[in-house]
Amino acid sequence: MAVTFSDLHTESGVKSLDEFLSGKTYISGDQLTKDDVKAYAAVLEKPGDSFPNAGRWYELVSSRLASSFPGKAVGVRIGGKASAPEAVAAPAKEAPAADDDDDLDLFGDYTEEDKKAADEREAAKKDKKKSKESGKSSILMDVKPWDDETDMKKLEEAVRSVEMPGLFWGTSKLVPVGYGIKKLQVMLTVVDDLVSVDSLIEEHLTVEPCNEYVQSCDIVAFNKI
Repeated sequence: MAVTFSDLHTESGVKSLDEFLSGKTYISGDQLTKDDVKAYAAVLEKPGDSFPNAGRWYELVSSRLASSFPGKAVGVRIGGKASAPEAVAAPAKEAPAADDDDDLDLFGDYTEEDKKAADEREAAKKDKKKSKESGKSSILMDVKPWDDETDMKKLEEAVRSVEMPGLFWGTSKLVPVGYGIKKLQVMLTVVDDLVSVDSLIEEHLTVEPCNEYVQSCDIVAFNKI
């Protein structure tokens, strides 16, 4: 009976596989079967140290596939690309006799379910890569009032009322600038792909309703996180 696992592209799925593999070499026992190949194709990457059984199994399957099929492994995802089920090119010289389990047709029943799992794996890799590429910046900004009669409490409320995805307001303080006038110095963090600091100032902080209190804004410090 075939053994199947769901959601092997997720941490919970890998955890269930790790628990199942406790005390086992392969999924079906001591021999590599197509159950191992299908599960291997669905796992995004080698499981980490938190999943020792799954990590050991992943290395065994990877090594076994590489040694058993030094050419093109067909119908299984190796190196991030699934190949269509077709015959493996014959070696130039006659290969030595293989073990019994090498004679199994490990790739002969590449189903729509396998293809779906492979597509989900690719999508998860792209999402992971995209999230890594989206950096953040830490910014220190001076917000200046019109004059000494400007209500600085309302000015700060107006500034913090600006909300958008990827914008996070931090700590602030009032700093004297002379003649009884104080400026608001505020920290903020932005997700670079979502928030343009120039647009934040020009389209939100220095236009209505904020410009009732805000005269101008200056960037004091800008650091990539």
